Amino acid sequence: MNSDPERPTLSSLGRVGKSSGEIDRAQEPLINGTLATSHEHYSVAAAVLPFLFPALGGLLYGYDIGATSCATISIESATLSGVSWYDLSSVEIGLITSGSLYGALIGSALAFKIADFLGRRRELILAAFLYFVGALLTALAPDLAVMIVGRFVYGIGIGLAMHAAPMYIAETSPSPIRGRLISLKEFFIVLGMVAGYGIGSLLVEIVAGWRYMYGTSTPLAIIMGIGMWWLPSSPRWVLLRAIQGKGDMEELREAAVHNLCRLRGQAIGDSAPAQVNEMLDELAYVGEEKEASFTEMFRGRCLKALIIGAGLVLFQQITGQPSVLYYAASIFESAGFSAASDATRASILLGLLKLIMTGVAVLVVDRVGRRPLLLGGVSGIVISLVLLGSYYLFLDDVPVIAVVGLLLYVGCYQVSFGPIGWLMISEIFPLRLRGRGLSIAVLVNFGANALVTFAFSPLKALLGAGIVFYGFGVIAVASLLFIYFVVPETKGLSLEEIEAKCL
Repeated sequence: MNSDPERPTLSSLGRVGKSSGEIDRAQEPLINGTLATSHEHYSVAAAVLPFLFPALGGLLYGYDIGATSCATISIESATLSGVSWYDLSSVEIGLITSGSLYGALIGSALAFKIADFLGRRRELILAAFLYFVGALLTALAPDLAVMIVGRFVYGIGIGLAMHAAPMYIAETSPSPIRGRLISLKEFFIVLGMVAGYGIGSLLVEIVAGWRYMYGTSTPLAIIMGIGMWWLPSSPRWVLLRAIQGKGDMEELREAAVHNLCRLRGQAIGDSAPAQVNEMLDELAYVGEEKEASFTEMFRGRCLKALIIGAGLVLFQQITGQPSVLYYAASIFESAGFSAASDATRASILLGLLKLIMTGVAVLVVDRVGRRPLLLGGVSGIVISLVLLGSYYLFLDDVPVIAVVGLLLYVGCYQVSFGPIGWLMISEIFPLRLRGRGLSIAVLVNFGANALVTFAFSPLKALLGAGIVFYGFGVIAVASLLFIYFVVPETKGLSLEEIEAKCL
């Protein structure tokens, strides 16, 4: 195998049995815009676009969340909706707000079947097309039925984008900055939310402003689609097709070399063929030449990856993230922010806090590691849920406790479950199962989100908000145990080494 002599081959790692701590993957200084590591050379500038265009899928998802919160206010107004069917029931408003979420569930299920056939790049092109069509249908909807169809179509785009984007970024990113780039995708989701809140607040008092809120998505969807059309396919996906006999080996190998050169830029020099040969040998070593069956998802290493990935995104939701944000308005109101304009500003400030804390995670994830951020952040989530529960049960005359609990929850979530959950599910699955495994994880994520959102109000009415938040706290303690005993550290390892050493 042609590889850098300083880097142990995957085969030798398997025979000698070194621990992950013994692999030297220290990042060397930045020299003339190029980062040099012990085994990879790449241009910083070249790494931007393969991240940016997939990340627009996350930004459009976040934008939809922020814009919809303002669009529902606009469309229910007799004077500002600009339509005759503004008098909507709670069920109809629920269909507008949750239509994209249920579409995302369908998109995640579709990805299970089509992801490996289409490849990451074409799946993202399809997602961009659905974003465009969904936004256009919603913005131009002549009646409620067409609007709901548009929301649903947009949601299918969300499901496909949130499935394919982390895979494409993970498979095309240099190992030393893979965590940073995938975590930055979460930053783009939050950036989209803040943009949705901001643009929505500017348009909410314009007649038919909701149409412009949703229509704003269309230019970004076009840019995303054109960008993904221009980018090459993931070299690892190309090599997977080669070793599974789905094309001429030499032609696909040359295509992988060409794609890797485009992704890494001139800094890769003449080392691209050696890196592709190394990927091929490592993929063969971990048994990627056999096409995955459905039942294999639930056996051996694949089952372990599924437990880690699905477990993380399940805890990401059932520790109360949708519900805590749902309560943000009432918490700020109890603290004295009672006017509608105050609530809008508070939402934007909360979004900015999410942005800042996600930025912190992006900066440190490849230095500190995944497990320390998860353990530290989730510990803070436990404390914040205790504070929120105590406020609603015993300390309702001290609203500052609730505000502190809310801000602590948001900050800790954004340095732990928020970015690290998406990062880990993009890293942990074996390549030939990555498309199907990630589709199950994303389906669990959106399904748990829908369940928690639906169940929160009945549980609050039955038990009271304080008990519900304490219940989320108990679940957060369980998630800490899960992280400590089950979730491995993947910092600095290539995707093939993660498969060989962590599963």
